[in-house]
Amino acid sequence: MVTGMVLQDSNSLNKHFLPEQFRANFPALNNQSVYLDSAATALKPLAMIDATLEYYMHTTATAQRSLHRDALQVTENVAKARQFVADFIHVNDNKEIIWTRGTTESINLVAQSYARSILKPNDEIIVSELEHHSNLLPWLIVAQQTGANIIKWSTDLDELASLISVRTKIVAVTQMSNVTGFCPDLAAISRITHRNEAILVVDGAQGVVHNAIDVKQLDIDFYAFSAHKLYGPTGLGVLYGKKELLNQMSVWHGGGKMLKTASFEDFQPEDLPYKFEAGTPNIAGIIGFYATLNWLRNWDFKQADRYTEQLANYTKSQLSKLTDIEFYSTNQSPIITFNLKNIHHNDIAILLSEQNIAIRTGELCAQPLMKKLGCHGVVRISLMPYNNQQDVDKFIQAMQDTVAILR
Repeated sequence: MVTGMVLQDSNSLNKHFLPEQFRANFPALNNQSVYLDSAATALKPLAMIDATLEYYMHTTATAQRSLHRDALQVTENVAKARQFVADFIHVNDNKEIIWTRGTTESINLVAQSYARSILKPNDEIIVSELEHHSNLLPWLIVAQQTGANIIKWSTDLDELASLISVRTKIVAVTQMSNVTGFCPDLAAISRITHRNEAILVVDGAQGVVHNAIDVKQLDIDFYAFSAHKLYGPTGLGVLYGKKELLNQMSVWHGGGKMLKTASFEDFQPEDLPYKFEAGTPNIAGIIGFYATLNWLRNWDFKQADRYTEQLANYTKSQLSKLTDIEFYSTNQSPIITFNLKNIHHNDIAILLSEQNIAIRTGELCAQPLMKKLGCHGVVRISLMPYNNQQDVDKFIQAMQDTVAILR
């Protein structure tokens, strides 16, 4: 029996991208359905599934507690995973990587542990109109708690320069919109933000999947993303924060593993990163995500992105042939959102589901953006490198059949 899974790097492998070989790694694609809902959550490769199964079958020990052999191996693997994530987003010190349950928890941690301690009445938090609720609601909550004000911003750089002031403490923006696929200019936003001595918080949930990120080069203060969008497990997220900011933050959750000493009078928190990781971590998720990232190193993602872009262009060109279609997404985006005149988006989703086509409809957790777009919901398809032209053709045929029924 295997008693300790040892995770290996794959630096020596020659990178390439062959669409059908890549697709073959996703067993969920064998069920005959067409999966076009990857912006909600990505399908999982065998590397992740196997690593998670291996942990649960042979090495179900906890990390940083017990001293038996399996527990020590698990502790080592969790540490390797943290370093690998640090390398993935170009962080020099892995102590700046905090495990969370997802992007939502990561941003709430920043709002409650950092922002709540520094905000005063009439301070300002600039939040872009593109934001998913996960990068809006935490700021609304902390603004209500502190008397700060939320300032709406369209993502226009000149507008940001005019809105930002001495009262601005935080600028919150997405790396990629989950509705339009638009990617703000993070480098320019970072320069404007720091020129005015504010802090930049970036929601990378969608962007990290399609765009390489160097948080140090971009001078991002806090960066959050979720494993499940990047082919990894659900229930696991990452928060990167600059060490000087993380060190000045108070702990948010209390429990095991996040303290050095405790009494009925007081406690002394652990050093980074453990002060923010109370309780037993999502060990299986961390190990599965490490295996996922390690597996992704086998593939040339510049080629994969070009392939996905070509597929998206083909999809949009075919959709454009439908009458009375209105697009909301940007060009060259793996996310395509649209509506058809006089047809409700949910009716489309129901009929497509009956034809084994998986998509997303609705407000996409972005109600303010929907209001700006002048609609109450959209149809969204989202592509990944595991999709192919056959998927798109089946979707287009299903759309044509759906329109024929609904009109």
